[in-house]
Amino acid sequence: MKTPRIAKEQFLLVQLIVVMAVVASYASASVESRQHLLSDIGGVKYAATVPVPRETPLVIEPLYDDSQVVSDEDLAAVLAKIQPRFPRERLKPNYVEHALRTWWLKARFADPKVMSGEQMKDFLTNHGQYLASWGDQIPPLLQDEPAGVAIRWGKEEGASVHHDHWLACLTEAGVDLHEPVHTPSHRREIADVLQEALRDFRLDENEVEWSAMAFGLWIAPQKTWTTRYGRTISFDLLADRLMRGHKRFGVCSGTHRLYSLMVLVRLDDDHDILSDATRSRIMAHMQSVRKLISVCQFEDGHWPSNWSEGADALTNPIDDELYKQVIATGHHLEWMAIAPQELHVSHDQIVKAAGWVVRTTKEQSASDIAGRYTFFSHVGNALALWRKTHPADFWMKWQTEHPESAKPEAISDAAPADATEH
Repeated sequence: MKTPRIAKEQFLLVQLIVVMAVVASYASASVESRQHLLSDIGGVKYAATVPVPRETPLVIEPLYDDSQVVSDEDLAAVLAKIQPRFPRERLKPNYVEHALRTWWLKARFADPKVMSGEQMKDFLTNHGQYLASWGDQIPPLLQDEPAGVAIRWGKEEGASVHHDHWLACLTEAGVDLHEPVHTPSHRREIADVLQEALRDFRLDENEVEWSAMAFGLWIAPQKTWTTRYGRTISFDLLADRLMRGHKRFGVCSGTHRLYSLMVLVRLDDDHDILSDATRSRIMAHMQSVRKLISVCQFEDGHWPSNWSEGADALTNPIDDELYKQVIATGHHLEWMAIAPQELHVSHDQIVKAAGWVVRTTKEQSASDIAGRYTFFSHVGNALALWRKTHPADFWMKWQTEHPESAKPEAISDAAPADATEH
């Protein structure tokens, strides 16, 4: 009578061993092998891993060193204002992302209250750091997927605000392809986030600005890849998507699209990722932007948020909030800093615009900057680019030569004020 029971227990033991072996095999398998298995078992569409020809992303270097646009002293004053002094509780990923893409991984500050580049990276890539800031009452930022890592994004609390913004900012900051990414249950890599983003991309998304940048900086000179939905995507298609519709469309009054387009053009210079026809369309598009902003700059130097209306924006001014003027002016200066001179407005207009953002930034209190940090971070990056440098490179040299500048300002302990997220 005992034999059947023993046989049954042995059978269950064998089944358990088999299941455990399958689970262990899946966990240790490559991303591509896991995708094949999921496709065979669950019908999940398979997309081949996209070749990534580099360990660290490409960098779009600035083209100009113009002290008439911004002096060393004014650049230092602005960068002092936008150092990442953030409250560690309920720390917004969007703020950290903006700070990191501005300051890069190399950033080190004399003030210990300022987050270094490494600390910002750890917050974004390590669930433990995120958990220490937000607790376990909201979903994690890093989302485990069957064959990769997705980033929780949108308007929800504690999320990255924009699709692929997390990836683009870490990419601009110079993260390594094999940098560990600690999700709630796995140790993954940046490569797993990149491949998931490439597989999951949809051309009809509302925002493709950051996808275009991140993908280009990692996979150029490859021009195309296939998503899990069976769609072949090219940088030509991405460029066309960025130029579609009225110029007011897109994040930050349409200005992010302009920066992304210029990144694609600069990548095309060295890696030929665009067709000749698409590149010509981009240059024509940017020439039309140049014409619009050349006739709508206000006397004090700022551009309005409705810059896409051209001269009408100047003759029929809207009641523009200051932060929207900061967005438009800072972002236009930023894309022009990496653009060929043929796409620039006049030098006098560039100098006026830079003068306005310098004055405006210096006039802000610490709490003002804290509440609008994402917008002012672009101002700091744009001005550094016009001096053919990057904020971390300039600031670390400056604080060594001017140690008094490293003294912490009177910073409010209050959390950043609610503001329209960017």
